[in-house]
Amino acid sequence: MPIAPDFTSVCERDWYIHFTYCHPGGNLRYTDLCNILQLTAGFHAEQGGIAFHDMQASQQAWVLSRMRVEIDTMPKWRDTITVKTWIESLENSRSVRAMEVWSNGTKIIGCETFWAVINTELRRPEPLALPHGHFEKYASRYATESRVRKVEMRDHEIVGERHVLLSDLDIVDHANNVKYLEWCLDYMDPATVLENRIKALDMNFMRELVLGDTVEISRNAGTFSVLKDGKACFALEVTF
Repeated sequence: MPIAPDFTSVCERDWYIHFTYCHPGGNLRYTDLCNILQLTAGFHAEQGGIAFHDMQASQQAWVLSRMRVEIDTMPKWRDTITVKTWIESLENSRSVRAMEVWSNGTKIIGCETFWAVINTELRRPEPLALPHGHFEKYASRYATESRVRKVEMRDHEIVGERHVLLSDLDIVDHANNVKYLEWCLDYMDPATVLENRIKALDMNFMRELVLGDTVEISRNAGTFSVLKDGKACFALEVTF
């Protein structure tokens, strides 16, 4: 679709926190926070003409590779938050995008994400086929104190097993990245999650999963991994 008349290189979008987004007690779920962040990124890409629909003309799509979320305060039921997003860099098949969550004039969450362009037929990275020069790039405007990074894998203990079901799939026909986080958080102490003790999440998305796959969830303290046939598909490091 064409570039929106109100397109700007820094996008702001308001979100109302419905009860369906929340844990018992009324705090926003970490998974729904990540969904809101990615939906805002998708809205900005759509405004700028580089969204999924535009890219499919060239059989391309954005795939999230790494994500870091730093949390001061989690929003609650009935809050209205503002998510701001901009592109730090976009070269060839790679892009770094920043996001911030604001509430009542205060920044409460920062996020940095690393994306790759893949050919959806060949399932491999390739340079973005669409023009993006109208997006100003903010190379030194960071939303987080630490950059998005690789999670160091450790010796883990297998704590559970999951099967990829139809409800796990997204529009690109693989398990949605938020599902990986959901599977891991299910094996944490519930009080840690419900009482918002998590201060940062570092996530690496390494291999896609498809309908019918069986995976193992492993853990070593605050580090998790999702494994298929012994190979890591996802790594998560939780900071308290």
